[in-house]
Amino acid sequence: DFHLALSCGSTPEPLYRRLMYDPNFRDLPWKRVQLWIVDERCVPLDDPHSNFKMIRETIVDHSDIPREQVHPILATQAGADLAYERQLQETLAWREKGHDRLDYVLLGMGADGHTASLFPGSPALAESDRLVVSNSGPTVTPPDRITMTYRLLNASRFIAVMVTGQSKRATIARVARPGGNPADLPILGIRPAGGELRWYLDGEACP
Repeated sequence: DFHLALSCGSTPEPLYRRLMYDPNFRDLPWKRVQLWIVDERCVPLDDPHSNFKMIRETIVDHSDIPREQVHPILATQAGADLAYERQLQETLAWREKGHDRLDYVLLGMGADGHTASLFPGSPALAESDRLVVSNSGPTVTPPDRITMTYRLLNASRFIAVMVTGQSKRATIARVARPGGNPADLPILGIRPAGGELRWYLDGEACP
């Protein structure tokens, strides 16, 4: 099996569409995939702002992935973060010891340096024990969020960070300078403990 965690947004959407229509990618073995969502807004799953809505309409509805292997975050329910954390733990526990982690995580980066729903100065940045938490407060772009934490993300086998567009150029310049602080640039907190981190940038995003 292959545990895949996806982010949402305008940056990865063309990639997700290409996975469905490009013959070079159509043979990805979706029947073996467990699909997770990196973060979610606290809105219904059919809301236009739902991360899962885009992933469902782009990938789930057009692939042969078994529906029981698709794991949305039911973010409007009480205790949604605890429920998703428990679901992750129970599913990953079926794997061999040492392989009980996510295989591939696709992240983006906002112009403020946030990734997943880990925003600068937000409470979730300080979480060291939990795998999934709710994140809210004045530094979190509304609505409130449910997000994977550094602990879960950094345990992954492979993390891809995809950043495109001129609007991200100044942030990439800040990320590239030594001495940055994850409290100000949360993307700097992505440091795989036993995996690989790879950045995918287009020319417009590069300083």
